[in-house]
Formats: sequence, C-alpha cells, structure tokens
Amino acid sequence: MPDFRRVFDGPARGRRHSPNPGQTSWGRAAAIAVLVAAPAAGFAAAPPAKPATPVASKPTEQPLSGASRIAAVVNGDVISEADIANRARLFAISTGLPLSQEIVDRLKPQILRQLIDERLRMQEALRRKIIIQDTQIASAIKDIESRNNMQPGALRAKLASDGVSSRTLIDQIRAQLAWTQMLRELVGDRLNITDAEVAEQQKLAAQRVGQTEYRLGEIFIQVDDPANSADAQRFAETVIHELHAGAPFPLVAAQFSQTQTALEGGDLGWVQSNQLDPAVARLAAEMPVGAVSNPVRVPGGFEVVALQAKREIGRDLATVVTLRQAFFAFTSPLVDPQNPTEQQRQALAKARALGGTVNSCEQMEAAAKANNQPNRPVDPGEVRVEGVNPPAFRQLLATIPIGKPTEPLISRDGIAVISVCTREQKNVGEITASEIQHRLVNERIEMLSRQTMRDLHRKASIDMRDRGV
Repeated sequence: MPDFRRVFDGPARGRRHSPNPGQTSWGRAAAIAVLVAAPAAGFAAAPPAKPATPVASKPTEQPLSGASRIAAVVNGDVISEADIANRARLFAISTGLPLSQEIVDRLKPQILRQLIDERLRMQEALRRKIIIQDTQIASAIKDIESRNNMQPGALRAKLASDGVSSRTLIDQIRAQLAWTQMLRELVGDRLNITDAEVAEQQKLAAQRVGQTEYRLGEIFIQVDDPANSADAQRFAETVIHELHAGAPFPLVAAQFSQTQTALEGGDLGWVQSNQLDPAVARLAAEMPVGAVSNPVRVPGGFEVVALQAKREIGRDLATVVTLRQAFFAFTSPLVDPQNPTEQQRQALAKARALGGTVNSCEQMEAAAKANNQPNRPVDPGEVRVEGVNPPAFRQLLATIPIGKPTEPLISRDGIAVISVCTREQKNVGEITASEIQHRLVNERIEMLSRQTMRDLHRKASIDMRDRGV
C-alpha cells in the first residue's frame, strides 16, 4: 500500500496504481477520480503514461518487412504495407506490449480495412470542405497528454523515440476530428434533444427502478462482407489476447473499435438490457464486474464488451466529494526519491507551506490558481469515493476533515496538495437529463456514421492488392 505521507527523506516503497486488464475507470466521475489520485501514487518511478487516443499510420524510417508495397488504392489514394505496419507498431506503443510477427500478421487484414475506412472518411470530409485547424489538433494532443499526466511534448517525443513520425499522430487526429465535425453538421437540428424526449426517457427509466443496468465498454469490429467474417473473428480473438496480457481496454477500443464510442475509449455509459443486443445483454447479466467477454456475433460484426460496474436503476447510494487541488510540477521526473533535484526540493517546500496557510477550499483554490498549472484542474468536479484507487487514497478522501489540506502527495511528475470541500451521500443511480441527452445524441450520430460509411463503400473505387494482407 502506498505511503501517502512519505517525503524525500524516506525510502521509496510505493508503486503507481495500475488497473487490472479491462478494469480501467470509465465515465467522467471515475476518470476524474483517477486523475486526482495520480499524484498520490508515491515516490516510485513509474513508466511514462500511454497515449489514450489512436493515431494514424504513415510510413516511418523503420518499416516492417515488405512495407514499401502497395496494399490498396482507395479512390486513387494509396495505402501501403508501411501504413499497415506502422498502425501495428502504434498499437504496440500505445498498449506498452511487444507484438510478435505472428500477432502483426493476424492484425493486418483488419488494420487494412480500418485504414480504408479512414481514407474514405477523410476524403468525404474534404469533399464537404471540413477544415480542421492546426490549433484544434494541438489542443487535442494537449488533452491526450493532460489526461495521461504527460508533460507537454512528451507524446510526440515518445512516438519519435519508437520510430513513428509525429505526422502519424497529427493525420489520425485530423481524420477523427473531421469525421466527427462532418457528422454533427449532417445531423444538424436532430442534435437538439427536446424536453419532451428527455421526459419520455425518464418516464421509461422510472418504470424500471430496481432493475439492473450495466456500465459497459465496447470494441465493435465491423464485418461488411460475410467473406471477411473469419478474419474479423480472428482479429477479435487477437484483441482479447492483448487485453488479457494487460492492454488497457480504452486504449484498444480507441485504436480498433469501429463505432463513435471509440473516441471515448469504447465507453457505452450506463445501459439497460433493452438497449443492448440480446446476446450482449445475456452476457452482461452473467459476467462478473471487471470481466472481458469473448467475441459476440451481433448485427454488422463482432463485439467485445467489458463490464465495469452494475447497479440498480434509481438505487445507488454513494459517497461523493468535491475537491480543490494545487499541483507543483517537477521540471524533470523524480527518478531517485532519496536524491531529488534542487527544483524538486523547492516544489516540496512550497507544497508543505500550504499546510500552514490554507484552512479552506477557497484558500486552496486561490493558492492553486496562483501556482498556475493549466494541465491540472483546480476543481476536478464531483468524485465518487468508492471508485477511487488506490485504497489508501480512497480512505483519505473519506476521512480527512473538510477544508483541511492533505500532506504533500508525491508522484513521479510532481506534488499535489488536496482539500475536500464537501462530502455527502447521493443516489447516483438516478438517470439525469444530461445523460439521456448524451446517449440520444450519440445514437443519432452513430446511426448516421454507419449509413454514411455504407454509402461511401458502395460508391468507392477500392483496388485491393493481394500480397498476404
């Protein structure tokens, strides 16, 4: 168990918390809890955080064998085997897992189909004059780094060190943003969910109070031609193998899932049985929390689901806290806790000083804003205590007096000091209007996305070159 009260004059005994496969936190409250908990992980140096968003494939200076050959031509746009090899390499980078040539070969057919879809999407977005500004891409990269507790520029440096051009990252983000923007423009006024629609959904939910609902993640693998069904199933089985080996479910979903939920790490949110395919609903009812399913045949392809949590509709009492936090970043990672740099000692001194001057959340907020750390939210919103890890930090949030600052919580990247502002019991099982609106919007965008992709495939000129891909 990490020792949160440890400072530089003590040995490094703790480790940064790592979720089990398929158990990465989902949703806003849980994700924030992980973000808040990260600074409390202790001294022990941890590996760099992994990127949470998939990136595109472009040739690199060190392609796998045969990478210069053409794999497909999509409306005149070439996809090379280098593109496929780079996507496989990117998968290895983002999950932190080594990939054997056998695994790469099993991934190739499905990667090629996904790259074809990406080319079609980008071509259609450009045809509709959807322009993504460089500032939007820079903001997206900054968001990835922030959500993964990475220093600015660390993600590009990581890709470069592994032989993947930053162009790879930029092109993929551009395609994702363009496709999403295009779909939202096409949906138009249908994105405006009316009060009557929300009320109808709330009425239906009220009729199901006490029944079970599930927090699920999904990886959807499309089968657009029955002849490709065996390839898709092998691909799904390979993905599951990597999940069992430790690959984080949201990263794999972001990399390979072929629905709009991929942009949110596969997060389906809280869903009820009648909102799921019958085969998936049966699995969800039988799976233990934290489990990842085998591939399930559903209309249009295969689905792999991860069960994050279960609850009774309308009945889910939880302890919810609000926080304020100040963070003192290190200019270089803490490598040896017993030999910190001078800047790290100064950061610790500043963090300790808060204990003598801060006596309320208002004072903590003022101190945090004066410290000016844009990558760390001063107010991370409501946090459900039961979902916080590691357990020692969960206990701290549950017991520390309101307004009293914690002692310095030291991590590899810096030091946090946190004050709990409010602590109350809430029924978080109630389905809110915003949750309903979010789900209905996503359903409409997903329906349009699949329909548009079918039309693009039907009209496209796609020349597949059979070279073992």
